Amino acid sequence: MVAQAPGVFFREWLRRGAGERRDIGRAADLLAVLDLPAPDTPVLAVVGSKGKGTCATYASATLAASGARVVTVTSPGIRGPRDRIRLSGSAIGASDLARLADQLDEAVRHLPPPRSGYLSPSGLFLAAGALNARDQGADLLVLEAGMGGRGDEVSLFDPAAVALTTVFGEHLGVLGDTVGQIAEEKAGAAGPGTRAFVHGPLEAGVEAAAHAALAARTGGGVRPERLEPGEAGAPDSLLPEGLGRSAAELGYASARRLLAVLGRAQPEPERLRRVLASVRLPGRLSHHVLDRPEDRSVAPGPRPCPGPHHSAGTGPTELIVDSAVERAGVAAALEHARRRWGGPDHVLVCLPDHKDVSGAVDALAGERVTAAELPDAHLRFSAELPADWVRVRAEEVTPELLTHLGRRVLVLGTVYFTGRVLEAIGADTDSLFSP
Repeated sequence: MVAQAPGVFFREWLRRGAGERRDIGRAADLLAVLDLPAPDTPVLAVVGSKGKGTCATYASATLAASGARVVTVTSPGIRGPRDRIRLSGSAIGASDLARLADQLDEAVRHLPPPRSGYLSPSGLFLAAGALNARDQGADLLVLEAGMGGRGDEVSLFDPAAVALTTVFGEHLGVLGDTVGQIAEEKAGAAGPGTRAFVHGPLEAGVEAAAHAALAARTGGGVRPERLEPGEAGAPDSLLPEGLGRSAAELGYASARRLLAVLGRAQPEPERLRRVLASVRLPGRLSHHVLDRPEDRSVAPGPRPCPGPHHSAGTGPTELIVDSAVERAGVAAALEHARRRWGGPDHVLVCLPDHKDVSGAVDALAGERVTAAELPDAHLRFSAELPADWVRVRAEEVTPELLTHLGRRVLVLGTVYFTGRVLEAIGADTDSLFSP
C-alpha cells in the first residue's frame, strides 16, 4: 500500500461536492497567510500534458549542478507523498512532511470555510514545497503543475521561467475544448515576473495559441523559445531513452535559461556531467529485477497466462515500468522492451477511461495483456477491452503475481498505478540524482 499523506492535503478534495473545482482564489489567500511566495526564491514552472516529471527532474539536476540548493515539487509522487517534495533530488522525510502539514493546517484555520470550491491536493503540495524551500534556505524552486497552467496553483508563484512540454487532448472539455485552448491554458502559468519561456516542438496552431497566451500574461515582454531536438547541447549519453528524451532536454535547457536570466553561474561541465549521469527515473522505462523462488505462491484471484517467451524454472523476473497511457507512449515502451528482450512475456497495464484506451489497445495488439483497475472512486474503467485480456484489481498486483506473468514483464499505466507497482516491489525512489 502506498503511504498516505497527512489529512490536510486531501481533506477538502475528499469532501468536494459534485461539479466543484479547485478554488484558486482561496489558494491565493492561503499563500498570503503563509507569506508565500518568497520573493528571494525564484521559480521554474513546468507545465504540459506529458513529460512534466522528467522535465522537472532534469531541470532540478542541472540547477543543482550549478551549486544551487533546489526544492522540487512534482505531481503526483512516484511511490507516495514524501517524494512529491524533494531537496536536491532526495525525498523529504516523514517527520518533515508532518511538520509541513501542521503548518498548512494552522494556516487553513485562518481562512473562511470553503463555499463552492476546494483546496486541491496538488496546490497544497506546492505550498508545502515552498514552505520547505524557505525552511531549508533553498535557492531555487522547481514546481510541476498539477493540471493546467493559468488555472493551476503554480501560476500563483509568478514563475521566473516556464517550461512547456508536449500538449495533447487530455482533459478536453475541462482545460479547453480544443488542443489549442489547452495549450493556451497551460502557457497561462506565466505571469508578470516571467523572463524565460521554453518549449519543444508543437503543432503550428497549438504553438500559436501558447505564444498568444504568453504575450497576454507578460504584456508581450517575453520572447518564447522553441527547442528543437538535440539543440540544447546536452550529451546524448546523459539523456534517457524513449519519449522522455525530449522532456529531459527541455528540463536541461529551461534550467540553463533560468540561471542566465537570474545572472547565476552555469554549471561547471564536469560536475554537470557527473550529476546528470546520476539521474534515475523510476517509472519511466525503469528496469527492476524480482527473484522468482520455486516455492512462490500467487495470491487468490485470476492467474494470467505467461507469454511465449516464458520459461519454466527459477531465476529472476525482469520488469520494465513506464507511465505510458496513450498510443505513442505504449508503442515506444514496447519498442524499448523488444530492443532489450526481443519482446515482453506479458504486459500489465492500467488504463482509466479518460486515457487513450483505444490507442493503447491498438498498440498492444498481439501481446499477452492483463489489465489492472485502481480502486479510486473518481476513476472509471468501463471502456471495452479485448476479450483475451485478463482483468485484476490493482491491490492484487503483488511480487508473486508479477513473477507468475513471466520472466520479462512490461508494466504500463498511470503514475498512480506504476507507483503502486514500485511500492509493491520495494523500488528505491528516495533519490533521483546525486548533486
